Amino acid sequence: MVRNESYTIDSIAQALFIVNRHAKTAPNPRQLYNMKKQAITKLLNENRATKVGLHFSDHPKLSHQHSTLLIKVSDYYFHIPPTKDDFKQMKHLGNLDKDYRNPKPQMSLTQAKKILSKLLGWKYPDTNKSDDQKQRYSSYFTPSSLGQLNSSTHKNKYWKY
Repeated sequence: MVRNESYTIDSIAQALFIVNRHAKTAPNPRQLYNMKKQAITKLLNENRATKVGLHFSDHPKLSHQHSTLLIKVSDYYFHIPPTKDDFKQMKHLGNLDKDYRNPKPQMSLTQAKKILSKLLGWKYPDTNKSDDQKQRYSSYFTPSSLGQLNSSTHKNKYWKY
């Protein structure tokens, strides 16, 4: 269960980085990109993130160049699709700087999704098992009795009890 703690903008930025990195290699990245975009939109509305400018995308759509909106959250930079107003209001920065890299956080995808879910007010599935779920065995599974030798299970005429 996600605890009632508020996360710092640094931990939120790290969570965004982790979700974005996993989305780039996920077989179905839609949910992760949606989470990233909604979290960034919320941070922009709360003035905890800033719009920097527009960049040309590295991946043209249907052989046509398009732009993405560069967002700064703490010490991290992210790209999201721009709105029509962004094209009117934001300065175009040209091509991406290939030499710049975001800092590398140490965080699991599960933790990152928990942080962003809490930020967005989404319910994140609790992975902790309750007591009644801890020991469920398949009907084909027979627990071993190795290491459980006691006088009631094994009687041997040579053993003294």
